[in-house]
Amino acid sequence: GIGCERDTSLNLVQRAVSSALEEAGLAEAAVAGISSIDRKGDERALQDLAQLHHWPFRLHTASALDAVSVPTPSKVVAAEMGTGSVAEAAALLSAGPNAQLKLHKRITHANDEERGAITVAIAESMEAHAPQRGELHLIGSGPGDLALLTPEARSALARCPAWVGYGLYLDLLEPLRRPDQIRLDGQLTMERDRCQQALSLARQGVRVALVSSGDSGIYGMAGLALELWLDLAEDDRPRFAVHPGISALQLAAAKAGAPLMHDFCTVSLSDRLTPWKVIERRLEGAAKGDFVVALYNPRSKGRDWQLQRAKDILLTERPASTPVVMARQLGRQEEHVSFCRLDRLPVETIDMLTVLVIGNSSSRLEEGRMVTPRGYPGAELS
Repeated sequence: GIGCERDTSLNLVQRAVSSALEEAGLAEAAVAGISSIDRKGDERALQDLAQLHHWPFRLHTASALDAVSVPTPSKVVAAEMGTGSVAEAAALLSAGPNAQLKLHKRITHANDEERGAITVAIAESMEAHAPQRGELHLIGSGPGDLALLTPEARSALARCPAWVGYGLYLDLLEPLRRPDQIRLDGQLTMERDRCQQALSLARQGVRVALVSSGDSGIYGMAGLALELWLDLAEDDRPRFAVHPGISALQLAAAKAGAPLMHDFCTVSLSDRLTPWKVIERRLEGAAKGDFVVALYNPRSKGRDWQLQRAKDILLTERPASTPVVMARQLGRQEEHVSFCRLDRLPVETIDMLTVLVIGNSSSRLEEGRMVTPRGYPGAELS
């Protein structure tokens, strides 16, 4: 971490840094980077130092530095810079969690041939200090068939040395993985752990693909990953990108015909993260609003009554003959798509690998295809 007077000479900066490293018993090769306050981003000597040694040069805001606890804050520095410490705070902040000061701040003044004054402090990082900014790519892998993986998602996967995701989803992508790319398998219900693992790697300078099935932004990992990313200090965030995928809803609709040609909504029947009262209220709203409804996570061994309740709610507002698409294992070898009436929905045979698309009051099944008209009777398309 470095603080200095304006226009401090490069020779003084080099001399002070070399002296600090010698006092700390460190070789120049141990330096992972230099850091300072953002107001010093245009300081020529610091820019030249970073360029000469190929060291990353990180900058922090005064408010971020002021929040760091340091052993030797200065009231004079606080009055001038808006933070009681620049060198020590910048070193600790750049070094990351659990960093320790290896050398408290040392002040060096110019000799007759130099200009300015400089303060140097050294912090030891507990993790790799990335020479480049990492990247976190949220990948929607689609339903499973590699032919349905979008070109953008495929390209992002090719660029990422590390893939993080639930094992089954990574298995489906395995034919695309090169020997120089690693996969880190996670448990199905451990979403937060997977996000934190991927984010940790990206913060260390790695390009990471965090994989969800379908579309990462629809019941996938994008939301949680973004929340955790936003919790980080701005200068500690890796690049963040979401690459959309084909969702189960889209593929089910394509296989069935054209059931989504009017307003529709999706509802997950899993009450693991959402109270059932909230889910039920949404189902009632969808029923009253005559939406085409796609049901995700319809039924599991531990949740065997919610689908029947959803069926009963929808039947209060639409005909018993309303067509339903039952799409199971979409995009995989065991794919099966079939139709039934809403009142005859075989609840006991539905599982977590199935997505249901339930028509509105105008939807109909004709010649093995389900269609929802774009408008209601009496309305004409222009």
